[in-house]
Parts: sequence; structure tokens; C-alpha cells
Amino acid sequence: MTITDAPAETRPAHRRAVTRTLLVWLLVTPAAAWFVVRGFGLERGRLIQLIAFTPYVALWSLIPALLALIARRWAAAAVAVLTAFGLAMGVLPRTIPDLDTGPGTGVALRVMTSNMLFGGADPASIVRLVRENDVAVLALQEFTEEGRDGLRAAGLDELLPYHSFAAEAGASGSGLYSRYPVSDPGSRRNNGGWRFLQAYATVQAPGADPVLVESVHPLAPALPDTFAGWRSDLEEEPRADPGGVARILIGDFNATLDHGPLRDLIKSGYRDAAAAVGKGLIGTWGPYDGDLIPPVTIDHVLADERIGVSDVEVHDVTGSDHRALIAALTIPAAK
Repeated sequence: MTITDAPAETRPAHRRAVTRTLLVWLLVTPAAAWFVVRGFGLERGRLIQLIAFTPYVALWSLIPALLALIARRWAAAAVAVLTAFGLAMGVLPRTIPDLDTGPGTGVALRVMTSNMLFGGADPASIVRLVRENDVAVLALQEFTEEGRDGLRAAGLDELLPYHSFAAEAGASGSGLYSRYPVSDPGSRRNNGGWRFLQAYATVQAPGADPVLVESVHPLAPALPDTFAGWRSDLEEEPRADPGGVARILIGDFNATLDHGPLRDLIKSGYRDAAAAVGKGLIGTWGPYDGDLIPPVTIDHVLADERIGVSDVEVHDVTGSDHRALIAALTIPAAK
């Protein structure tokens, strides 16, 4: 029997039921599609930008699940509950410390990353964080000659006298400072778009195995013509080398843990320091220079799995749209 064959008095109720079912599915479908895109790393085009806000969508996905249950639309409710559960499993582990955060014995090394926003971040603010938090290795992105001169005038060279510089105007420069001697300093230029520089060096802390540290800054997926470069830059970041020198990749990755290319990089043998200690949802970029953008976590410390992580802190930096990220690491003792 079709709706036109039904008794006249039942037709409005039937239409309301159909309308209610359609509305519930309209609420459920976007979150379900988001879960599929995120879960299988299918972000392309503008979805690259949107997928960074997955933690907010995970929270919102509870609403259609609840409404579908209240409306007794069981098929939609099943999809909505599975979607909410799947998104939660992708997001919530970042708030829970890992059972294995790496070795707890060895040589302590505190590292920090800060994006200087075209070199305009306040040098005194960065130097104060280095001094007050006993930072031994500092990675900088958007590192310009003017920024370098300002940091020198603020006293950074006295605290961290060893370095690897790749200063450049605009957003492409990179810098690395160390309290301890470095060897093989240099930089490499990414291939995507603006071809950002990434400074690197091998750091030798007393009594510790050497570690290769790189200031990471892949292209930001800001415009359609940067999307391909963003992906290729992340895919070309150095993979972990279990048989070689342990690596620490530290910087502005322009990606969250919801982006497939970053997850693939971590799977090669790194651990995300913030997620390892249950602080993986603390925002590092967004509204910090006045933009109306919800906070997202795109600055990371990726440590080789042979390196322990004991704590992570995030601090505001005057004059930057990023917050500084500081990680307390444990480097294996020299054999």
C-alpha cells in the first residue's frame, strides 16, 4: 500500500514519520562520512583542512546518536553509535597516558619547538621559556635573519651556543639551537610548494647516545595549490631508522594525528610525545594571534621509540600564532 492508498487520517502521521527518519539520517550521515574519511586517510582537497577538527566532530557525533535513539530509528542509531564509538577510539587515546612511554633511564633532554610567525615572535618570550624550562635543544620554524638577530640580542646564544641555521625571509626559514655540541649540521629543502627549509644536526649530550634532531616544517595546506605539496612533504619526512642513529622530529607539522600521512610517519617507529603522556589534545595553533579558529594540535615532538617521554608542556609565545611545545625526553645512555 502506498501513502496515497492509505486512509486519509493516517497520511499526515505517515508523512511525519518519513520526515523524521530523513532528518535523523541527515544528521547521522555527515559524521559517518567523516569517520570513513578519517579512518582510511582519504582526506583530499579542502577535507585536509577540515579533518584537523576531528576532535570537535567526535564530540558532536554524540548528538545524532542520541537523537536517533530517542526517535527509535534503529538503523540510523546503529550507524550513529558505531560512528561515535569509532571517532572516540581515534581521539580519546590522546588523553590517556600510554602504558609504554619508552625507557625511563638514561640521559634527560628537554626539547622545545616554536614557530616564529615570519620571524616576528618576541625573542625575549622564547628565551625566557628556554631558560625557565631548562631547554637543551630548540627547533624554530619561520626563522628569519631578523629573528636570529633578535634571539642573539636576547641572550639565546649564551644558553644554547651550538646551532644549525637555515634562516630565510618569509615562512621558509628554519633553525636549530643546542646546549651540547652538534655534528653534521645542515638543512634540506622540501619539494612541496614554497619549499620550506628544515635545519638538522646530530646532538651529543654528555653520557648519551647521539641523536639526530630535525626542525620539521612541511608546507601548510592553506590553498588548493598547496594540497599536493603538503602531502608530498609529509611523505618525505625522515622515517625512523631502528638500526641507525635515533631521530627526533620536532616542529610545526601542519598536520594533526587525524591526518593519514602523519600517522603513517609515526608508524615507522616514532611516538608522539604529547599523545604518549595523555596531552595530545592540547591546542598549539589557532586563536593565539586573534584569529577566530578553534585550537588544533599541529606542533609535535616525534621521538624514536628508543627514546623515553616523561612530560610535555605547552606555552604561549608573544607575537606568534603557535604555542611553544616542550617535551622532556630520556635519551639512551652511551654504551
